[in-house]
Order: sequence, then structure tokens, then C-alpha cells
Amino acid sequence: MSALTRIAAVSRKEFLQLSRDRMSFGMIIMIPLVQLLLFGYAINSVVRHVPIAVVDLSGSAAARVITEQVRVTQVVDIVSRFDTPQEAEAAVIAGEVRAALVFPRDLARRVAAGDTVGQWLVDASDTMVSSALLSLRTMPLKLDAAAPAAAYTASPPTFEVSLFFNPERRSAVNIVPGLTAIVLTMTMILFTALALVRERELGNMELLITTPIHPIELMVAKLVPYILVGLVQVAIILGLGRVVFDVPFLGGLGTLALATLVFIAASLTLGLLISTIARTQLQAMQLTIFILLPSILLSGFMFPYDAMPVAAQYIAEAFPATHFVRLVRGVVLRGAETGQLAGDMLWLGGFTLVMLLVATARFHKRLD
Repeated sequence: MSALTRIAAVSRKEFLQLSRDRMSFGMIIMIPLVQLLLFGYAINSVVRHVPIAVVDLSGSAAARVITEQVRVTQVVDIVSRFDTPQEAEAAVIAGEVRAALVFPRDLARRVAAGDTVGQWLVDASDTMVSSALLSLRTMPLKLDAAAPAAAYTASPPTFEVSLFFNPERRSAVNIVPGLTAIVLTMTMILFTALALVRERELGNMELLITTPIHPIELMVAKLVPYILVGLVQVAIILGLGRVVFDVPFLGGLGTLALATLVFIAASLTLGLLISTIARTQLQAMQLTIFILLPSILLSGFMFPYDAMPVAAQYIAEAFPATHFVRLVRGVVLRGAETGQLAGDMLWLGGFTLVMLLVATARFHKRLD
């Protein structure tokens, strides 16, 4: 038998084995398909429709005209209106809006004198979003239908801009907190996805079958060690980020700990669900990668959430990483408190409960 014949025989065996492994075959098709759809449709570095608030202290027609001209640029969407700049600033800290446009009481005088007509209060923790809003700083205004737009371009610029939380617009300030979500997603899901599969492959499931432990108890027991692992990872990333990259920490440790715990729990229960689906450790790793890729790309870590199409945003909301990126950046960079972040925390808590119940229902304490 020649070498080519032997190689062909083994290759044929590998093809047959791969064709029988439906999950691996599905991953071969789905991973490039999902990547193509994400990068071709959902991922967009051109930021549009940034949610903002408006504070009109002048109550004038000029403010309404300027607001409409800002809106039609499609860079922003006006989602809220507040009576005071302090209320708008609180909304920015809570993450309800990314910026606020404030019109002063003396707007008419400023328009007549050619001065700046308003001030932007911008969350600069995301450099792409702040760049999009800074592009409006010198936009021309037309306050009279019969006059050319250039006649109403203020010099100095049309708007003043105050950059909050990252005035230097350093990318490390935005990346380091978000990196905690990516690292935790990667490690927590993978470790627990392999947990039950490894027990089955090593033959330890026989021992568990003979014990009086219930499925829900086994699931919880599998989660506990990795909670400490996740907390250590967050401490390492944020600690080194503070020392090496001078990333500020404006929030409370208690709020950060609570947000981290609910996210770790959500990621671990998702990994447990994968471990009840996969039959081998290879399948568990494949499923983890399949979830990890969209989690990273749609979470807002690499590309602004606001730049994604609405359909992609709905998909992104299904992944725990999206909610934790908002939570950790809110706590670390904006100093947000627990009450201001309750929505994302409650979502992660509900996700944890559902995944734990589903994983428990799927788990059977038997060898098959």
C-alpha cells in the first residue's frame, strides 16, 4: 500500500467522522456566516443616531429651530428633554443619554452677536461617540429662511463642548473597563461549558450518580469556585489599568462588586447550559466560540452600540456582555450608582435564573 493510499484512507475516515458530527459540521457553516453578517451589516464605525437630551433655558423659537437643524444631521436622536443642566448631567451619568445640548437664557443675544449658541455636555468615555458629537461643534446654522447658512456660523464655533469622564479622549480609558466583560465572558463561559462534559469524559459522572446530590445542587456547586476566579480577574484588569494606563475609578467598590457578581453568575449559567448540550469538550469549545464572537462584536466594546442597526441592537441585548459593558463603564468611568444601573442588573439577574433553570431541566444524572 502506497503512502498516498494510506493518506487517502485516513482522510476519508476523517471526512466521514466530521459528517457524522452534526455540531462540528454546523459550526463550519455558521461561524463564517455569522461573521459575514456581523461585519457586513451590524458593525459600523460611522456613528449615527446618538441618544441625546435637550435643555432649553431660553424657551425661544431660535432654540427650537437650532434643535431641529441638529436633529436632521442624523448624528443624534433627541430622546429626552430636561428643565435644568443638572438633570441632563444625571441622565448622562446614568447612561440614559450620551450627551445633552443646553441652550442659555440669553440665546437671542448670542445669535445676534454671533457668539456660541449653546453647550454640549458629552460623555467622552467612548471616543467614537464623542468624535461624532464634536463634528457638530462648528455646524452652520440657518435661523432665517431668506439668509444663507454661512451668515449664522458663529466664530468662535457654533457650540461649546464639555467633555466629561475622558476629556483627553484616551482610548485606554474606554477599552480597559470594557475588557473586563470580554475576559469574563471568555473564561467564565468556557470553564463552565467544559465542566460537566469533562466529568462525563473522565468517567466521574458515575461517582456523581451514586451520590444524593440533586441536579440544581450540582449546578450551583459547579459555579461557586469560578465566582472567585472572576473577581480576581476583574481586580487584575482594573488594578493594572489604574496603575499602568491611569484609568480613573469614579464609582463605588460595592456597586462594581454587585454588577460583577450578577454578570459572572449570568456567564456561568450560560456556560452550564452549553455543557448540557455539548457531548464532547470540542463541541463545548465550538459552542463557546459561537457565542463569544457576537458577544464581543455587539457588546459595544469594539464598536459603538449606537452605530449598530436597530435589529443588531435587539440581538446585542440578548448577550450578557452588552449589559456588563454598560455597567462597568458606568461605575468606573461615570461614577454611576446602583439605582442608576438597576435595569441592566435586573436583566442579568433574570437571565441567570432562566439559564440555571433550563440547564437544570436539561441535566440528567445518568451516563447517556
